[in-house]
Amino acid sequence: MARTITEEEKSVASTLLAKARAAMQEIESYDQERVDRLCRAVAWATANIETATKLANMSVDESGMGGRQPTRRAKVMGILRDALRQKSMGVIEEIPEKGITKYGKPAGVVAALIPVTSPYVTPAGMAIYAIKCKDAVIFCPHPASKKTTNETVRVMRAALKKLGCPEDILQCVEAPSIPLSQEIMSICDVTMATGGQAMVRSAYSSGKPALGVGAGNATMVFDETADIEIAARNTRISKTNDNGSGCSADGNLIVEDSIYDAFLAQLQKEGGYLVNDAEKALLQAAYWDAEGHRTPKTIARSADAVAKVAGFAIPEDKTFFIVPEEHIGKEYLFSTEKLGVVLSIIRYKGWPMALDKVRQIFETGGRGHSCGIYSWNDEHIHELALMAPVSRMMIRQVQSSSNAGTFTNGMPMTSSMGCGYWGGNSTNENVSLKHYMNVTWVSRPIAEDRPSDEELFGEFNNSEIF
Repeated sequence: MARTITEEEKSVASTLLAKARAAMQEIESYDQERVDRLCRAVAWATANIETATKLANMSVDESGMGGRQPTRRAKVMGILRDALRQKSMGVIEEIPEKGITKYGKPAGVVAALIPVTSPYVTPAGMAIYAIKCKDAVIFCPHPASKKTTNETVRVMRAALKKLGCPEDILQCVEAPSIPLSQEIMSICDVTMATGGQAMVRSAYSSGKPALGVGAGNATMVFDETADIEIAARNTRISKTNDNGSGCSADGNLIVEDSIYDAFLAQLQKEGGYLVNDAEKALLQAAYWDAEGHRTPKTIARSADAVAKVAGFAIPEDKTFFIVPEEHIGKEYLFSTEKLGVVLSIIRYKGWPMALDKVRQIFETGGRGHSCGIYSWNDEHIHELALMAPVSRMMIRQVQSSSNAGTFTNGMPMTSSMGCGYWGGNSTNENVSLKHYMNVTWVSRPIAEDRPSDEELFGEFNNSEIF
């Protein structure tokens, strides 16, 4: 049974909120140039190679999850790029033909729920967007990675202090708990919830506005036109980045029969380990408990570490698992979200079967999140886009990074991806700068724009009433 919040925790929450509101008042008069400078400082404080490496190592040492390479620093750089290219105060957009002028204003104090799988990049990105809008943020870290998140916030606070900005624009809970996080969400102005479904549901029930993310089950389709070498390389990059900790990492590969064998062989050249039936059973027992819940000991762990847990050995050059699968459904666990270095591979014959496999996958889990396709057939791409119940679809790209924006696509840079009504979320967009501000729409009169009855009702105009 969940415990209730203590009086001490209530005091902590109210103190954090009071400091945040006071800090917001201090920066109320900051202009765009000064705010942009703060964004640059915070980004540099976390994304410089020395600090990014330190935080990546700290994260692995603390939680055991993810990788030690500071590859995710690129996400901070991309978020900074997007933030600097937009206005966030005063007039942010004008639409003369509609007589509309939009004014950007702070959203307020943001409660930021941070996942165990991204304890330093997610807070850094949130901080950039929030500071750009002159919001304050109270970070609620996951208990299993609280030291890393607190250190990330400490580094950013030091950068703010050096520039004469009140540090309390960014604060972090030192002793996190579910009751304390719930209290903070209930008293802040808006919650940004990046993490598991229980966290997101809690945010939505806080009584305040919340933007949450949905579960992933990224599914990739490979038709007969796919470039096998590039597709296999990208799959390996996506699957092994931070040991598959991201919800965008390839989870299910749906491969056309004519290229299946060649693609499977290429995946193995890229470091994939093809499990046999006995190893598949051992891997499933390691990845999921008897109730079908993911086991913490295998989430975002390296392939060799997972193999040891499962009870078999793999060669040193193998970095991810390939699991042949013939069935799809909640009872076939390899067709569900994995959050690790294992992926299922499913054969199809004929394009209609591919679309049906995609449908089955998303009926199983991951509706609203994402899919991708390796194809040069525009009709296939179009038909998949028409039917897939997802908020984002990547074409011939590294799924794990591309979903959240890269320097080679136009997706807004973020660490938080909404899954729309499919995934039980209030947005299907990449959560970015626009979500951290309030907007005042100013409307001026324009020439009358009233269509005629004939134009509006068409064939039904002056017809008999139904």
